[in-house]
Amino acid sequence: MKSPVIKHLFPFVIFGIVFYSVRVMAVEDRYQTDRFEMVKLQIEARGVRDPAVLEAMKRVKRHEFVPAELQAVAYTDGPLPIGEAQTISQPYIVALMTELLELHGGEKILEIGTGSGYQAAVLAEIVAHVYTIEIIPALAKRACETLERLGYRNISVHEGDGHAGWPEEVPFDAMIVTAAPEQIPENLISQLKIGGRMVIPVGRYPNQMLYQIRKTNEGVVKKEVIPVLFVPMTSQEKR
Repeated sequence: MKSPVIKHLFPFVIFGIVFYSVRVMAVEDRYQTDRFEMVKLQIEARGVRDPAVLEAMKRVKRHEFVPAELQAVAYTDGPLPIGEAQTISQPYIVALMTELLELHGGEKILEIGTGSGYQAAVLAEIVAHVYTIEIIPALAKRACETLERLGYRNISVHEGDGHAGWPEEVPFDAMIVTAAPEQIPENLISQLKIGGRMVIPVGRYPNQMLYQIRKTNEGVVKKEVIPVLFVPMTSQEKR
């Protein structure tokens, strides 16, 4: 039998739970609208057509990967700072680079430059497993915590020098590099399957070009995509 006090308070408790739930849903609905508009106006409008990529961009909550004070502008058309002199890439660039990997699902991917973890999350919506390397300890730790909190179980984060790749997991079906080396790292090419693709910005800032690279039995085929601006790809020796 309920006590008179509990019976009296029960409607207020229910009201509080419902009110809180509605507020949470309202915030998430607002972000969902922002995500869908981002995909339509920033990504589809610029020519990205891969359905798997578009759906992944709609699902991944970009606001979870930026500092709290920037969440309100998480879906704007541009990069945002994430600390340690690094940025989360413009949504269009994330979508374009993902599409250039020509993914079909089931692949094993290597990412160099985890950053916030956002690109890894987008990839994880499509492929079997993402191995991602971050050279900055604070970013590697934060990205790992964010991805675990959001429930991504098919992403492995490693703190280390991206030039070394991930020898224990070779070969990879595809690779994505989110920082710009001056030359394409041969060591990474060696860890790519024959027929595998790599998407990578190359060059000294501000003169960089995004390349789609395909590894064949005859060698490497390079295709220029668009000029881009990325932070330099650093090594342990230079830190």
